[in-house]
Amino acid sequence: MGRMISQLVLPFHLLLMLGVSLASLNDHRYNIGDEVPLFVNKVGPLNNPSETYQYYDLPFCQPGELLPEKESLGEVLNGDRLTNTLYQLKFGAEKDGVVLCHKKLDQNDVSKFRAAIIKDYYYQMYFDDLPFWGFVGKIEDELWTLDGKGPKYFLFKHVQFDVLYNGNQVIEIHALSDPSNVVDITEDIDLNITFTYNVRWNETSIPFKNRMARYSRALAKPVNHQIHWFSIINSIVISVLLMTFFAVSMMQRLKNDLRKWSSGDEEEDKEVGWKYLHGDVFRCPPNMPLLCAVIGAGTQLLTLFCCLFILAFLGVLYPYNHGTLLTSLVIIYTLTSAVAGYSSASFYSQFIETGWERSVTFSAVLFLGPFLLMQFFLNSVAVSFGATLAIPFGTILVIILVYTLIAIPLLALGGIIGNRRRSEFQAPSATKKCAREIPSLAWYRKTPGQMFLAGLLPFSAIVVELHQLYSTLWGYKISTLPGILFFMFIILILLTVTLSIGLTYIQLTVEDHEWWWRSIFRGGSTAVFMFAYSIYFYCKSNMSGVLQTTIFFVYNTCICYAFFLMLGTISLRASLMFTRHIYHAVKSE
Repeated sequence: MGRMISQLVLPFHLLLMLGVSLASLNDHRYNIGDEVPLFVNKVGPLNNPSETYQYYDLPFCQPGELLPEKESLGEVLNGDRLTNTLYQLKFGAEKDGVVLCHKKLDQNDVSKFRAAIIKDYYYQMYFDDLPFWGFVGKIEDELWTLDGKGPKYFLFKHVQFDVLYNGNQVIEIHALSDPSNVVDITEDIDLNITFTYNVRWNETSIPFKNRMARYSRALAKPVNHQIHWFSIINSIVISVLLMTFFAVSMMQRLKNDLRKWSSGDEEEDKEVGWKYLHGDVFRCPPNMPLLCAVIGAGTQLLTLFCCLFILAFLGVLYPYNHGTLLTSLVIIYTLTSAVAGYSSASFYSQFIETGWERSVTFSAVLFLGPFLLMQFFLNSVAVSFGATLAIPFGTILVIILVYTLIAIPLLALGGIIGNRRRSEFQAPSATKKCAREIPSLAWYRKTPGQMFLAGLLPFSAIVVELHQLYSTLWGYKISTLPGILFFMFIILILLTVTLSIGLTYIQLTVEDHEWWWRSIFRGGSTAVFMFAYSIYFYCKSNMSGVLQTTIFFVYNTCICYAFFLMLGTISLRASLMFTRHIYHAVKSE
């Protein structure tokens, strides 16, 4: 019995090891003269936020032995590579003109630094778990040079660390480069450079618990904040008015249809076209295993998003929290595999008694399969560039082990429970043996036209917040907040449900009973607009290069595909509830 318990506990213990241990207040208390942990992380071009390389890929001053810091799974996936450094910052100890090292740069080293300065490289470090940034050098155009033979490239050789503290705790840190303390590296010649640094300590009244707040603040001007809030409120008001008008109109139309149906008048009865489909509307949809896989994967992704919002509201997720977001994504997606198996198997078993295993298998690979293929391609590109985003082989093995030991058993368990708790599909009316012929439809009543309408309206409501989200994901400032994202997420779901019901009703009124798959495409069409907007966003940004372009479009494709599955599932379930309701009402009449 004890061995069985240990076998069950082992996979979950492995899963918990992926997380990052959250430091308590006592972990960040120092006495005067105590050495505060400082690590260098990575460097990269300013305009390409996802293109990063290890700090010592540039010929900075190195310690005798490089000691990489032990990192969580989320930090590795985020491209963090924390390493020790020669900088020494002791709590409360100010320093002036401390020599970091005497460095001899050959022509190759000078060329590396100059190429980094041309691309506006920055570096990132962590001091007491606080990230901070600085620039490698600067460019002076020919208009600003004395000889007029610009541009000239200058390497910063001095850094001043300004640290704010409250009592015995570090609150904030900045790295400032002295623009007058530089060395000219315009020409490819050997140079001897002395790198130095200062340390300044200043007291502040900001409490320790609020020290991460500055990373969460949007850095836009107050006027832009007002425009942002006005756009959000405008989207919410328009969405609420649209849904209210649509719901009232639909209810009135349905009441009239039911009145005509119950009146017994043949002339009025002919006007209610959807009533003739009672023997076909609940026919088992084609490609049933794949449709159930969409439901399983979509439900899992919806659960994943809801869990992320809960963690954000609880304060677990916040910017620069050592890859906690990516760690949470891996853990939650693994644990919600049971949701995918249960949703897929339970829906499939309502129509067909055997073969539910196929639907569960499809739900496992429907999202994860394309995602892993794209990640493999991205990882190959990152390895060829030597970027920190390249996932080490050991991390890949850990992910495979976690999925094999935890996700697959949970998926199978959810499928078994869903199959055993199955109930026969309760259609309000009997299904005919032969399907009714569908009349020819106008182009705007077909799938592409309905997808355009069903995707355009929700996208129009969220486009402003989508822009802010992209600015956060592909930039350096936090342009949105979890509360705002949650409200827009709810608006997106409500609009998807409303439009799905309305367009399903319109489809049924023209005697088209093949609504199952079309409801999925209608709901997921918003993701198509999201991807199109990501292309527009990239073209308007300053991002460039093969690596950054690959990262941008791979991740945006995965995000939009996830939204397609999730919104398609929501749309299908809303349409199913609606059709059940109206045909049950007809049966009652």
